[in-house]
Amino acid sequence: MKFLPAHLCLSRMLFVLTVSVLVGQPAAAIAQDPQTIEDPSFKSGAASPLYLTANDLSIATGKPSLVVMSHGSTHVPVWSLSGGSVGQSVAGIVNGLPRDCVAVKVEIVVTSTDAETRADLEDVYRVHLSQLVEDAPFSARHALGKPVRTPLPPGPFYSRSIVLESYYEVVPTKPLTVRIQREPGLPGDTFTRPTGLAVVKVTPLYGLPDPHVVQDVSGYNSWPMTQAIGEKLVCTYSRGSKHTIGEDARAVYARTSTDGGKTWTAETVVANTPGYGEVTVGKGLDSSGAMLLWVRRVGQERHHDLYRTTDGVTFTLIASPKLAIPPMQVTDVFEVPEVGLMALWFAGNYSDQAVHSWGVMTSADDGATWTQTPVESGLMKADWPTEPSAVYLGDGKILAIARTESGPSQFQLVSTDNGLTWTREQTNIGDILASTPSLILDAETGLLSNYYYERGRGILRRRVVDPDVVFDNPLLWPASEAVATGSPITWDSGNVNSTVMGANHYVSFYSGKAPDTAVMILEIPEPTWELVPVSLGEPKK
Repeated sequence: MKFLPAHLCLSRMLFVLTVSVLVGQPAAAIAQDPQTIEDPSFKSGAASPLYLTANDLSIATGKPSLVVMSHGSTHVPVWSLSGGSVGQSVAGIVNGLPRDCVAVKVEIVVTSTDAETRADLEDVYRVHLSQLVEDAPFSARHALGKPVRTPLPPGPFYSRSIVLESYYEVVPTKPLTVRIQREPGLPGDTFTRPTGLAVVKVTPLYGLPDPHVVQDVSGYNSWPMTQAIGEKLVCTYSRGSKHTIGEDARAVYARTSTDGGKTWTAETVVANTPGYGEVTVGKGLDSSGAMLLWVRRVGQERHHDLYRTTDGVTFTLIASPKLAIPPMQVTDVFEVPEVGLMALWFAGNYSDQAVHSWGVMTSADDGATWTQTPVESGLMKADWPTEPSAVYLGDGKILAIARTESGPSQFQLVSTDNGLTWTREQTNIGDILASTPSLILDAETGLLSNYYYERGRGILRRRVVDPDVVFDNPLLWPASEAVATGSPITWDSGNVNSTVMGANHYVSFYSGKAPDTAVMILEIPEPTWELVPVSLGEPKK
């Protein structure tokens, strides 16, 4: 097959491919019906993107081939990546990053001319990123991206834009090597035919906002739970000497803020029981608008205590339910009409035995008494959803996202009957490591935000979606965006918990290096429909 030089078709190809994926039409149709699509990345501190075309890339591993894919009079040079041969990748070098950028976002544009292309199949890609810097091995700044799994379009000739990395910190004056690899050996890659890599898009990013400090006194300040009561933020957290839950030195504290987290009142003690370590594990509101707080008490026995407060200063113990299945945690409280208050729980020991379970707890008397119901029992760790966050969507529908302890992506749990029965599936949210999710459903826009912290990378991420799109399609979560950064030390940072007050989201987490860590909170405007890809829904009327 005769190859076409990239410079002869680059400008048309970029327009055709990047726009066609956003509006969901074949490339040939877009070429005759151009539209302007606003790129939301420009609203979050991004510079003009840089592009690598197929002719700017070369073989890195395996035997991919450079070909031209054609449809009518449109001819696109692509790297053909096999759906059967493992280990094929291509790479290129990006120069000219703005001197004041701090990170980059990496996307690819892929397409297929194969007649077998259809929407019930998927493929998987990942990116390798590295920079050459003085006085260090060329592998020193290598970052292995997480596999990104996406469904194919409904037929051939469509193109897709896939975000493989939303935030990789760079040294802007040094060359950036980008290597793209297809992963047909992973379970999610079910399309056995070749796909064509046409473009690599690298978008320089500027600095992210700094979070406010809630508490940074000496000690392991960690695992915060944050709730808005009217116009007041209440942040509760636990402090001990290290990353452990059962030490007697560990107690629960609270501080409040009336200026969006900029300043905080003096610390008050919520729980400090002799002989027990105490950790915040869940929060919410009762029917009167008072804050509820679950505290896990670990000593000779394990208990879950529920506290209530109207001011964030004085906390009253209202329940210590005796549960048939002792939970590892009881998580955030939310309201379900015709049921009352609900919280999800999970139990197990993190072993590789089939001893893990999860379920729901409900209260019809504002938390004074609780009924525990298991949903799944006898699970292996790989199938065990932990630390879930849930929202009630209306019409009996509940959507929850849960952490995975060993799997490749977060779980999605859904119910259509007010929590009586549930379905569990894995999502395409794979840029995680022991990443506890926290969901916010915005009443005005109907948008759902999923906040989580990628441990080991130190990145606080958010995904924004129309919940109707993902409720029955958990592989359709859009790409994440980085909203803040923290410590990259795996267990000394993370555990996001969020709340909403006015037009802002407030997202708490902890960050540092043992034995000293700090509780932080990020103030971020609630998302708008501009952040939701066109293909994932339209604004609700």
